[in-house]
Amino acid sequence: MLDSPDRPLLFLDVDGPLIPFGAPEPDLREHPDARTAPRPLPAGANPLLARIDPRHGTRLSALPCDLVWATTWMAEANEVISPLLGLPELPVADWPDSEDEGPLHWKTRGLVGWAAGRSFVWVDDEIADADRAWVSAHHHGQALLHRVDPRRGLTRTDFATIADWLARL
Repeated sequence: MLDSPDRPLLFLDVDGPLIPFGAPEPDLREHPDARTAPRPLPAGANPLLARIDPRHGTRLSALPCDLVWATTWMAEANEVISPLLGLPELPVADWPDSEDEGPLHWKTRGLVGWAAGRSFVWVDDEIADADRAWVSAHHHGQALLHRVDPRRGLTRTDFATIADWLARL
């Protein structure tokens, strides 16, 4: 549910930002940014879901913006990911069919259209300079395209960067 047309949006990808790839499991005793112990997953669940840091739900909810799933998980993000994070059901960005090829990410045009001039943060692991240039030229609001290292996923530094940007709006 979107709170207000004046609040910025945060478009959130799942694979990479919330489910990191390639990172070793953190040692919970030594690393100050370590995850809490993973919750047991239902039988047959995607084993990568154990990599989700459940504290991210609280961190995301604390941001002064409206959260929107921007992922190929689509509605399944609400069924599977939201409960792991303690988040309510979120709006899901719908992707138009596109045959465009080139350096622009396939989500870029759709997210700018979805934002409809509202300020937004896009958190993804596949953002490139071409996306930043296109958004700068075609979006009439402010935008932060924040690339997350997919090997580590969202970190405290990422959350601080996003929160600082939102506070300056």
